[in-house]
Amino acid sequence: MSLLKCENLSFAYDGVTVVSNLNFSVEEGDYLCIVGENGAGKSTLIKGLLRLKKPSAGNVEMGEGLRATEIGYLPQQTQIQKDFPASVKEVVLSGCLNRMGLRPFYSRAEKDRARENMEALEILDLQDTCYRDLSGGQQQRVLLARAMCAAQKLILLDEPVSGLDPVATRSLYAQIAHINEKTGITVIMVSHDIDASLKNATHILHLGQEGQLFFGTRDEYRRSAVYHDFLGERAVPMWKHEFPNRIGRAAPRESVEPTETESRVRVSTGKRSKMEASVSGGTAGRRMRGQGAPAPGGTAGKKTAGSAASAPGGGRTGKGPDPEILRWMLL
Repeated sequence: MSLLKCENLSFAYDGVTVVSNLNFSVEEGDYLCIVGENGAGKSTLIKGLLRLKKPSAGNVEMGEGLRATEIGYLPQQTQIQKDFPASVKEVVLSGCLNRMGLRPFYSRAEKDRARENMEALEILDLQDTCYRDLSGGQQQRVLLARAMCAAQKLILLDEPVSGLDPVATRSLYAQIAHINEKTGITVIMVSHDIDASLKNATHILHLGQEGQLFFGTRDEYRRSAVYHDFLGERAVPMWKHEFPNRIGRAAPRESVEPTETESRVRVSTGKRSKMEASVSGGTAGRRMRGQGAPAPGGTAGKKTAGSAASAPGGGRTGKGPDPEILRWMLL
């Protein structure tokens, strides 16, 4: 059974529906990013998953023994919350409150868990510092450590990098990805950062004013019309996912080693004119030979006539790069 499953889920405020007919599921270990324009109901959905907002229709099913009180949550911060007068250690420990019941004190196991999370997020040296004296990036790491204390299998993040500088943003994204990969905790994150979502997430849920526009893997999302319509000219062209190192427009990828196709066609940019001549000359030669006429200069025609290794239907001798591949490079 899925860790979380939503069927025909809708939410409304004062009788006005803000998001409707959501249908998606989340498995253990998934990293789901919820994206879309402002006002599409992303934060409302997060509140619904936490049982803080009652659905107007549909339902949310939790499997694998998951309970709403065992979900870690990092909300959007208000200015008042940023000025909260408590130490870092106290804020992180408060993530254990839901499991304490009527106990008035934290257990040794809960204190150890808080310490482990502070150490993992590199804020252990700040444990006695007042929360409101921290930078924005440090505060977000504290709240993430707090959410980790509450989380058993699932953590919800509502725009966790909002207001952070690029360095703090990259650091927090890396820590969230590390938590997902190393601990296996499922992550559901609301984000406006499409590039980071496509880099880190395993699945994408795209919401719009019309409701759910897309749900699927990140690779499926890259190839969807929803992605290209949403980003417009900023969208990475679909061919880049098939030809990541096309000359002049290289797209980043994990490996710097050339693929088999790239090894066959990689040449210096100074040879572009020669390649163009090769492509045009080879094409004309094949066309003329197909009509029974000799190739320009007679040389190619003699080689073709005396060779038994020409490609079927193509007239190629097997020497030199494939002109069709060269066309992709020269476009």
